[in-house]
Amino acid sequence: MIANVRLLLAALWAGSIWGVSYLAAPSAFAVLDSTSAGSVVGTMLTREAWLSIALAVLLAIVLLRSTDLDARRRRWLWWCIAGMLLCSMIVYLGLQPVMAAIRESAGPAGVRASPQWTTFATLHGVSQLCYLVESILGAILVVKSR
Repeated sequence: MIANVRLLLAALWAGSIWGVSYLAAPSAFAVLDSTSAGSVVGTMLTREAWLSIALAVLLAIVLLRSTDLDARRRRWLWWCIAGMLLCSMIVYLGLQPVMAAIRESAGPAGVRASPQWTTFATLHGVSQLCYLVESILGAILVVKSR
C-alpha cells in the first residue's frame, strides 16, 4: 500500500511539472498575446510551486514510513525530492519575482521592447533549465518509487 501511495505522489508531481512546463505554458503562448500568456503562465507556475512544496512534504512523510526500500534506493528518492524542491524554489522565490518586476517595469510596450530584455531572457533561460532538471529528476523519482 505505501509503495502505491509513494508511486502515485511521485507520478502526480512529475506529471504536473511536465503538464505545465511542456503543454500548458507553450499552449498559452501559442493562443494568447505575450502579456496575457505571461500572466497565465506565471499563475500556473506559482500554483505548481505550492503543489511541489505539498508533494515534497507528503513524499518525505511516506518515504519515512516506507519499509520496502533498500538504503541505496531510499537515498535516490531523498535526492530526487530535494533536487526537485530546490529547482522549484529557485524558480518561485528567486527568478519569478525578478522576472515579474521586469515585466511590470516594461510597461505597455512589453518586455521585448524593454532595455532589460536581455536580463529577462537570461532569467527565462535559467528558469527553463531548472524545469528541465526538475523534469528529469521527476522521471527518476517515478522510476525509483516503484
